[in-house]
Amino acid sequence: MAEHLMSDKNREGKRSARERMLEERAEQEARSRRNKKLVVGGAVLAVIAAAVVVGVVVQNQRSKPETPTAAPAGTIGDKNLIIPVGAPDAPSTLTVYEDPRCPACGIFERTFSPTVDQLEDAGKVFVNYHIVSFIDRSLGGSGSKYGANALGCAQNAGHFRDFHDVLYRNQPDETADTFGNKQALIDLGKQVPGLDNAEFQSCVNSNTFAGWVSAVQQDFDKSSFKSTPTVLLNGTPIYPKKGDEQISPENLVKWVDEANQGKQLGTPGSHGQSPAPTSTAAETNNPPSP
Repeated sequence: MAEHLMSDKNREGKRSARERMLEERAEQEARSRRNKKLVVGGAVLAVIAAAVVVGVVVQNQRSKPETPTAAPAGTIGDKNLIIPVGAPDAPSTLTVYEDPRCPACGIFERTFSPTVDQLEDAGKVFVNYHIVSFIDRSLGGSGSKYGANALGCAQNAGHFRDFHDVLYRNQPDETADTFGNKQALIDLGKQVPGLDNAEFQSCVNSNTFAGWVSAVQQDFDKSSFKSTPTVLLNGTPIYPKKGDEQISPENLVKWVDEANQGKQLGTPGSHGQSPAPTSTAAETNNPPSP
């Protein structure tokens, strides 16, 4: 009887030990699973955190425009990104965003530049040009950037308007990267008195205002404008139409005269090229955004 009781106790002892072992193993496995989840969860959170940091850095890089190390003489506005033409004290401001390779810009200029020149010379409008260069991104080449730099070189020499008109009168097909050839831009400069010289050629060849060109484009990227030409009269879009009226040289004159009614006209510089202002009060007549 005693041996039977001892045998039962031994069996119960073994069973209890086995159950404790199984319970301990189950607890270990449960702890292991929890630890794995914590490790994996921590890794995921770390990846997400890293992605957020990278995203913030990238966004900051996108939203932080360059400050150009050199800007053409006489440019105005924040970081001197705007080329002004006409009388700064004109009662109306015409704001124009253009890309040298943009075919619609070429059509606009060949159609409207004589009218715009007349409005400038009469002291009716102060024209603010933003020379952007985004077409190179989609089509490849360097014509937009080099063309914009050449326009900056012409501005620096005091002959922006004449060179601007010559450039758009001789604009190649959009897919032909003719302006990516710096000599082609130098040859166009020979048509403008005051640009057939070593200074202009060196400025074009050395891409002197590359940083300025990049900063102007970054400013355009931040804006709500997505295409060229973008044309605004006192902050109101007028291209391809103003309200229900289609733009035309006649309508442009009419719209400017209506905006200027009862206001004193400005005093333009020679040939409509405004002198370098002493302040950065560009686009003071109901400036557009940005």
